[in-house]
Amino acid sequence: MKDLNALSLSDLFRALTDDVAFVRLLDSSLREDLGHQGDVTTLSIVDPNQEAQGSIVTRSPGVAAGVSLIPQLVHRLDPKLIFQASIEDGSMFSSGQSIGLLSGSLASMLMVERTLLNFLGRLSGIATLTSTYVETISDTGAVICDTRKTTPGLRHVEKYAVRCGGGTLHRLGLHDAALYKDNHLAAYSEAILADVLMRAIEKARAEHDLQFVEVEVDTLEQFDQVLSLPDSMVDIVLLDNMPPEMLCQAVQKRDACNSRIKLEASGGVTLQTVRDIAETGVDRISVGALTHSAPYLDVALDINP
Repeated sequence: MKDLNALSLSDLFRALTDDVAFVRLLDSSLREDLGHQGDVTTLSIVDPNQEAQGSIVTRSPGVAAGVSLIPQLVHRLDPKLIFQASIEDGSMFSSGQSIGLLSGSLASMLMVERTLLNFLGRLSGIATLTSTYVETISDTGAVICDTRKTTPGLRHVEKYAVRCGGGTLHRLGLHDAALYKDNHLAAYSEAILADVLMRAIEKARAEHDLQFVEVEVDTLEQFDQVLSLPDSMVDIVLLDNMPPEMLCQAVQKRDACNSRIKLEASGGVTLQTVRDIAETGVDRISVGALTHSAPYLDVALDINP
């Protein structure tokens, strides 16, 4: 299975949007605004033959994400609309900077305006927040990962935005990696946990092409059970809601047995706590807030006189 984190941003965008679902997302987003009647205001006042240019301008500093989808979005509404980007996804921008220029029918620009800005504002907000987390733990050796706590229907583009901000993609969904969480393991005692996991992992690896196998643990005793498995069975252990002291102990246990397992901290991570977590020696920190709590970044379309 392709490692999405090894792709360039442009290749990642193509990999995540090269399907019918992405086209449907663009069409349904436009339809949400236009309904069956179209833009009744624009239709009543704008000459359909009037052409114009419009600049997409930032109202606050941040990191760009979503620029790559604009050409496809405007083409779905009006194939004659032309978008010329001024910056690329993943680039930092200042307040008042132009992201790009729209040229063509003024009516079409007004019809696509809000949908276009909604995508840019949402995705750039995610990229900007991700960049802040990444910068906060720079030089620690840990990486910031996203989660599946995404907006229904927007997961692929929201995860793309995380990469634009310098984050690392976790699994896309339930289909591409195995993650045995507490609810999967709730019925089993610690005494048989290792045997249960071994059978399950062998079955999953035999039947599916997996990005990785991960196991969530809540206690160091459960962690010991996972460490007792053959070293090739588990790729990542998710250390759920453990304070920094426990995370340090888990790192020491992993290092003491020369395990190849990567350790991922998760649970209520904030900008105030993420540095302390990273300094424990864990390899990965998953942050649901990247997608479920990212602020909307203010962008606007200014029609040029």
